[in-house]
Amino acid sequence: MSELLPTPEPVATADAVDSAAARKRPKPGERRAQILQALAQMLEQPGAERITTAALAARLSVSEAALYRHFASKAQMFEGLIDFIEEAVFTRVTHIVGRDLADGDQPVEGGAHQAARVVALLLQFGERNPGLVRVMVGDALVLEHERLQQRMNQFFERIESALRQCLRAAAGAAGSSTPTVDAQVAASVLTAFTLGRLQRYARSGFRRLPTEHLDASLALIL
Repeated sequence: MSELLPTPEPVATADAVDSAAARKRPKPGERRAQILQALAQMLEQPGAERITTAALAARLSVSEAALYRHFASKAQMFEGLIDFIEEAVFTRVTHIVGRDLADGDQPVEGGAHQAARVVALLLQFGERNPGLVRVMVGDALVLEHERLQQRMNQFFERIESALRQCLRAAAGAAGSSTPTVDAQVAASVLTAFTLGRLQRYARSGFRRLPTEHLDASLALIL
């Protein structure tokens, strides 16, 4: 299709220019979300474990100073990604378990089934968000502030705690004389399995899917 020549436009007044600039200005919080999305997308690329603010700014066609108007540091950008991971995962984990994990109550649904759903949730989340997997397994945090890795360690500790809570009831129903110990061991194995699948996914260049043969694998463990 041939292109049409543009028709002459009237010279814009200063007020019109200011009005157009105001319309194009991102809404509050929108630029922060764009920065985090760009960072996550860059982490999907091979060898992107170490990303500079200069490269991130270039991807967004803004200056580094523009990034720092929304985040005090690159570590704070990673914290934003971790906040998203935690909220997305634990909102669903709480729904699976059926009540707030902090209240100490036992799950109402079959414990082993709940545990399997929690593992599947985490692996499916990683499969759909490959850039975030590099944050979850720590590859993107190696040269960043230590507190970021500590937060991801705490994330998996919370996952293990949720699994332990699910499996305690299942061990008791199975007639175990030591349901707490059995649940602790099983939860530890499931957490290690989940983390291992995510690590394999990241280090295979996102070729080995974390949900590969998942049902059969969980059947062996549970």
